Amino acid sequence: MNKSNKLVRMSRVLSMAFIIFMKIYWYKLRKKPEVEWEKLWGEIGTRFRKTLFELEGLLIKIGQLLSTRADLLPQAFIKQLHDLTDKVPPSDWNEIHRIIETEWDKPLHEHVLSIDKDAVASASIGEVYKGVLKDGTAVAIKVQRPNIQSIVEIDFRTLGIIIWFADHFVPIPKGFINFKVLFKELRQVIERELDYKKELESLLSFKERYKDVGIVQIPSVYSDLSTSRVLVMEWVEGIRLTDAVALDQLEVNRHQLAERLIEVFLPQWLEPGTFHADPHPGNVLVSKEGKIILLDFGMVGEITRKDATYFQGLIESFLTKNYTKAVECLSHLGFLLPEADSRTMERLLADLMSIQPEQLKELDIISFKLELNDMIQALPIQVPTRFVFLGRAYVTIEGTIIDLSSKEELIDIAKPVFMKWLNKQGNNKWAYVWQWIQAQPIFKIFHSVTEFLQLPQKLEQLKETEQRRQFQFTIYENTKRQLFQLTLLGIIGIASGAYLLHPLTLNLSIALFIVSSIGYFLCNYKQQKWMKYMHEKRRR
Repeated sequence: MNKSNKLVRMSRVLSMAFIIFMKIYWYKLRKKPEVEWEKLWGEIGTRFRKTLFELEGLLIKIGQLLSTRADLLPQAFIKQLHDLTDKVPPSDWNEIHRIIETEWDKPLHEHVLSIDKDAVASASIGEVYKGVLKDGTAVAIKVQRPNIQSIVEIDFRTLGIIIWFADHFVPIPKGFINFKVLFKELRQVIERELDYKKELESLLSFKERYKDVGIVQIPSVYSDLSTSRVLVMEWVEGIRLTDAVALDQLEVNRHQLAERLIEVFLPQWLEPGTFHADPHPGNVLVSKEGKIILLDFGMVGEITRKDATYFQGLIESFLTKNYTKAVECLSHLGFLLPEADSRTMERLLADLMSIQPEQLKELDIISFKLELNDMIQALPIQVPTRFVFLGRAYVTIEGTIIDLSSKEELIDIAKPVFMKWLNKQGNNKWAYVWQWIQAQPIFKIFHSVTEFLQLPQKLEQLKETEQRRQFQFTIYENTKRQLFQLTLLGIIGIASGAYLLHPLTLNLSIALFIVSSIGYFLCNYKQQKWMKYMHEKRRR
């Protein structure tokens, strides 16, 4: 199968998507029990995974992103994508050789003494080869895969078609992932990754950022040999954080390595600016001296100043047990859906945070996280689309830290690192102290009295508003379902009329199909407009 052939790729992906959509609709119309739905999502995950491995390219990265969305997608589906890796067979050396010489506009031997023809690493977009420059310096030469630009463009066109279809015909639940925003975010990140000049800029930016941090090592880059398709960097030897035998021989222990990982990545997640969006074990190594080595800055995300402020406030709220403030931060960040009840969320956070570190020793962390994912799916909580890459980076580093240290030590490691980071923030410390004071029981009494007096009126207003919203949403959903059924009836009628050569049936079915389709689109447009209005109104 020719993976770079436009028709082959589009037909494979579109046919897979169509079969998945039809199965979901069929189960929905027949009102299948929950057990049957679990089996279906397992089958869908298996088919999805198989197609990704066969076609590779951009699709692998999409699978990796979806594997982090346990807050939205069924566990049976997520399970099939857990160990999805961005590792594909290397390209033919002759093609790689041609790309390098084309980009350098010179024969290869004019810049390098030697280069290994076997790739050190091979991913969906680029491959890395080890070479030696004329002055004897060992370098890593990252080369873009042949035809990857056209493959990515084909995949984006195909995804655009699928998202358009899903947006208009698939009954996506309220608060589900915004596919349009995700598509836009994904396109920006991948297009950036396809331009190695931008990766060079990111690498230099991170190198400047960590120049005074002794525990971090970032390779130097050779700008004069780097182009949009070739990136030449210093060759850095490192140990994978998954290599248990090699880690035990280091000067630093695993606890210290876990602490250093948090120290390196925590500021990226809490401060405005860019963060490493792909910190998998091949991109985050450790030197013999115990330094954290950061590689591959092709995928980076960005945190705005506003979001950084709320993230900082969220962690401070957890540490001071000020769950009212925590819920406010979650709401401002977009993690809570409009129908979320703040009081319920405060009690839930208080219960979760009441688990003491010593209790974690008695818990099966994996089972606990699975139960937590199920609970999150049942609550009005979502991960905003703009934080998909941040969430992926966090989940990856969290898994690495848990592997390095015992599970019950996670909180003990993170807290002092956060406090150390906080002490460097200057005036922000006083905001932390003020939040601690607000969290004390004596301070909360004044707020509680006022809120208690206003509670009956607020509850009545909330109840009335929610009932009206639910009633309106039900009307839209019922109308869409009826119009969709009429559209299907029209399609069946058209097929029957054409097969039986019955003009009247054919014409009536065409008319029914056109009218019901237009009605469905109009109803769907009005529903989306109404939901957007209600969401903005609720947040004001």
